[in-house]
Amino acid sequence: MVRRFSEGPNPLTIPVSTPFDPSPKVMDPIILLSLITGTVTIFYALLLISQILRNSPGDKKMGEVADAIREGAQAYLGRQNKTVAVVAVLLAGLLWARLGQNAALGFLLGAVASTLAGYIGMMVAVRSNVRVTQAAKSGLGQALSIAFKGGSVTGLMVGGLAILSIAGILGASEVYNFSPITPLIALSFGGSLISVFARLGGGIYTKGADVGTDIVGKLEKGIPEDDPRNPGVIADLVGDNVGDDAGMAADLFETYVVTTVSAILLSYLLFPQSGSTHLFPLVIGAISLVASILGTLFVRLPQNGKIMQALYQGLGGTAVFAILGFFAYIKAFPPMLGDLETFDLMVTFLVGIVVTGGLVVITEYFTGKNRSPVKNLAKASLSGHGTNVIAGLALSMKSTFPAILLIAIGMLVSYKVGDIYGVALAAVSMLSLTGIIVAIDAFGPITDNAGGIAEMTNQRSSVRKITDALDSVGNTTKAVTKAYAIGSAGLAALVLFATYTQELSAGRGITSFSLSDPTVLVGLFIGGALPYLFAGLAMESVGKAAQAVVTEIRRQFKEIKGIMDGSQKPEYGKCVDIVTRAALKEMVLPAIIPVVAPIIVGFVLGPKALGGLLMGIIITGLFVAVSMTTGGAAWDNAKKYIEDGHFGGKGGIAHQGAVTGDTVGDPYKDTAGPAINPMIKVANIVALLLAPFLT
Repeated sequence: MVRRFSEGPNPLTIPVSTPFDPSPKVMDPIILLSLITGTVTIFYALLLISQILRNSPGDKKMGEVADAIREGAQAYLGRQNKTVAVVAVLLAGLLWARLGQNAALGFLLGAVASTLAGYIGMMVAVRSNVRVTQAAKSGLGQALSIAFKGGSVTGLMVGGLAILSIAGILGASEVYNFSPITPLIALSFGGSLISVFARLGGGIYTKGADVGTDIVGKLEKGIPEDDPRNPGVIADLVGDNVGDDAGMAADLFETYVVTTVSAILLSYLLFPQSGSTHLFPLVIGAISLVASILGTLFVRLPQNGKIMQALYQGLGGTAVFAILGFFAYIKAFPPMLGDLETFDLMVTFLVGIVVTGGLVVITEYFTGKNRSPVKNLAKASLSGHGTNVIAGLALSMKSTFPAILLIAIGMLVSYKVGDIYGVALAAVSMLSLTGIIVAIDAFGPITDNAGGIAEMTNQRSSVRKITDALDSVGNTTKAVTKAYAIGSAGLAALVLFATYTQELSAGRGITSFSLSDPTVLVGLFIGGALPYLFAGLAMESVGKAAQAVVTEIRRQFKEIKGIMDGSQKPEYGKCVDIVTRAALKEMVLPAIIPVVAPIIVGFVLGPKALGGLLMGIIITGLFVAVSMTTGGAAWDNAKKYIEDGHFGGKGGIAHQGAVTGDTVGDPYKDTAGPAINPMIKVANIVALLLAPFLT
């Protein structure tokens, strides 16, 4: 059994200055393996890009719509990155002044790699969408293949860049003999900061455009979703990419990095004399990246035509290859991890895989279009808008219990087998599947866009039927990935919190956080309230953006008389510009909360209060995030279930109520809920950076 923190392992000291040693040394084989695996993964992603681009982009009309989406997405992301760059440079300068050049460089590496993962994924998505629409003319199988390859690029880029970033810092630290601890924490901070901005900015953009477009188009004008007569439709389609692709990629990049880094930091604490054992989390990542590449080859449409089954084949194949690869490695090269034996390591790894699979099943049950929770939600729409909203809120609340129970069981089993390091390995095991999980997620915005292009270019009904089927599955897969990211964030945050407490134990002898201590309790209350404040500000931001879009769309319908009969084109660019400015303005205040709050509480109320704050954020953040992401996806698919012809179909009373529910659920599932995930980890990382100054 691995020794516990109470037994007094070496403290995690964050050095202020760690200069380079001019005499280079040999790099550890595990680091070299990780660098090679990351590089191969990225090259495989580039190969997929070339395969995607060889497919036909369709006719001129389809190309015009796709170009408008691409230009809008590129313009928004460019402006967002410029805004975030100012904050990143300021923070890098502060880190350089307080913790040295290596911390600043690590922070910038995390920020750049996170941005790059999202940017590449998004640019591939906006080129894949029109090709999926064109492929749908030939059948479901070809359309699925292109959409999944487009998503795979994002997933493999996220995993490849993440492991390259971590291994790069560790490799440089060995070759040039400097401590990797501070740069690794700073790397996590850089990735997390970008993730918060990307999730918030992209989420505000996509849902501001979506909600505003739906309110006027569907509810007021009675025109279909993605109708070319709606002035907000291009902004809506752009939002799918900047929020659900670029934002999601940044989110999973930082989750992967933070989880792996937290496990490495723990190994430094627990096994200081174990040589390269602290690199063991990299082994898990490298094995699973190879497994993810192999898993993508299993995504093929089965004979029964079930899209979700095709995606699950890829996930299942990846899990099997990862388990076999991990078992083979620990048998051939058993790591020296205290009293942990091969059986213990295998159990912790399997816990991560099982929790991942369990979260997929639970989320799919609550959000699947043909599952009873969504059918019951659709049925509730028969009696109006209010009953739909009530049923959706009830579903979102109930969905938290099985998900949290599964995460809790996973924590207990992994802790029983391997103490807190076992929990860390289980979290790394979960995140090791990032490549295939993100591929399944990024498949969603591509198919959503494909359906929009089909609608805007008046494709035949058989094409739209295929894109609608793909889009419906995409809604569920997006919810699955968010639950996966949130669950792994909970495990990673627990490990970060344990590292923070150990730093306090070494510096000030603080070993516990008792609820009988009013300082701890106050911190707990503040921390517990922060996810609600954060989510509330995010929801409010979506509302403001949507109001601006509604005003502009109403103006165009009023002043441009030929929109409804198709004799005049809407001014799509006006809505794109409005929602871009709104998103960039509104994302700043919520994003600084997880950075500023720990600093204020830590220095004003002390380290115990800061510990309480971290506990509060982790607990309430998990519940709020799971509730929002699951409930929002269920509302969306309940609407689609009705649109398939159930309960009166499009235009009926049930459909009107379902559209309202979907409008409420949009900022739940695509803005506030998923942004809480990086918020939890940013607060914990900031606390870890502060710990030496509080002791």
